Amino acid sequence: MLEIKNLTLSYGSTRILNGVDLSVKRGDVVSIIGPSGTGKTTLLKCINHLVKPASGTIAFDDIRMDFARPDKAAVQAIRLRTAMVFQQFNVFKNMTVIQNVMDPLVVVQGKSKEEARAIALQELERVGLSDKLDNYPSQLSGGQLQRTGIARALAVKPDVMLFDEPTSSLDPELVNEVLKVIKDVTSSGITSLLVTHEMQFARNISNRIVFMDRGVVAADGSPAEIFDTPSNPRLAQFLNSERAIQ
Repeated sequence: MLEIKNLTLSYGSTRILNGVDLSVKRGDVVSIIGPSGTGKTTLLKCINHLVKPASGTIAFDDIRMDFARPDKAAVQAIRLRTAMVFQQFNVFKNMTVIQNVMDPLVVVQGKSKEEARAIALQELERVGLSDKLDNYPSQLSGGQLQRTGIARALAVKPDVMLFDEPTSSLDPELVNEVLKVIKDVTSSGITSLLVTHEMQFARNISNRIVFMDRGVVAADGSPAEIFDTPSNPRLAQFLNSERAIQ
């Protein structure tokens, strides 16, 4: 479904992605783990073309993007099939909850307001926000803001969901409410890539774990292979550090 080959990207003299290869099958739930600064978030942004790699290719079914020769039509086609949930929520402060979810349906997909509202109501009920439709972001908790962002992403009916550390900006007591929603989403069968530091959660919801280090995929396997029998010394060191923190 999704095939990434030799993706490279630098910021100035700093190499962020150093030849990333990753294959994702339809229905996969892939958690991407690894130390900070190793390119996890950047990889998700490359898939959604929020940042432009220096080189490499992304194939999404029959759509192929070669970053040596960017194609605007391919960029738009891939964007329409993906949706991203951000660390910092990225909701519009001047819109209510339901307006935030309706906006991409009307502006990007060209749906009528009536159709967009019906879809938005369905997704907001799915994430447990039916009682917050007319609230503004300033009236919501961090967990409710993130659930609004998830509902907005789901509303466009993407083929692939991209979650970028969706609990990193939340107070500890709000993390579980968001993780529950993500678990419900991923268990529905939608293909998902999740950057996270929640190791136990990643183990529970994923059929694959990808470990990134120094801008490459350093290990890729089942949760048992990654967490129970790590063959990569750097992966073992990372997991030991995470366990020490917890």
